[in-house]
Amino acid sequence: MSISMYSASVPVFRALLEHLDHFLDKGLADAEARKYDPIVLAQSRLAPDMLPLARQVLIACDAAKLCAARLAGLGAPTFDDTETTLPELKARIRKTLDFLATVAPDQIDGTEDKDITFPVGREGTRTMKGEAYLKHWATANVYFHVTTAYAILRHNGVKLGKVDFLLGNQAPV
Repeated sequence: MSISMYSASVPVFRALLEHLDHFLDKGLADAEARKYDPIVLAQSRLAPDMLPLARQVLIACDAAKLCAARLAGLGAPTFDDTETTLPELKARIRKTLDFLATVAPDQIDGTEDKDITFPVGREGTRTMKGEAYLKHWATANVYFHVTTAYAILRHNGVKLGKVDFLLGNQAPV
């Protein structure tokens, strides 16, 4: 049996966003334990020219919801991108997960050859077939931004390990 477009997208995105939510929980717990303002984490970045943690979360959410919406031929919900605190970022993840829960397998399966046109940069667009878009653009984007968020938190001393990345809130304590 072959893997479906749905099983390669929505469940993967849901798991990654749940894990990202878990990372933010650990960030909040770390801030409380070490007595610092968690806004420090939301504003942190790995390098001066990189986006901060808050933007990494927003982009991960957008990449997941937009991929599912584009493949399914749905309009994606629009969010204001005003989240700046860890609780607000957690709420953004929840809204994205809620949207993904509305996308059914039959809306995405069979979209391997569907032309997906999406914005690239400030003024450009790109068109890819659905399968290539999912495998080589959208999934890579979600993983990149979730991994970068993980790395920013880790760099700031939040006690995260590989098991947190792989299992999220199912990781042993």
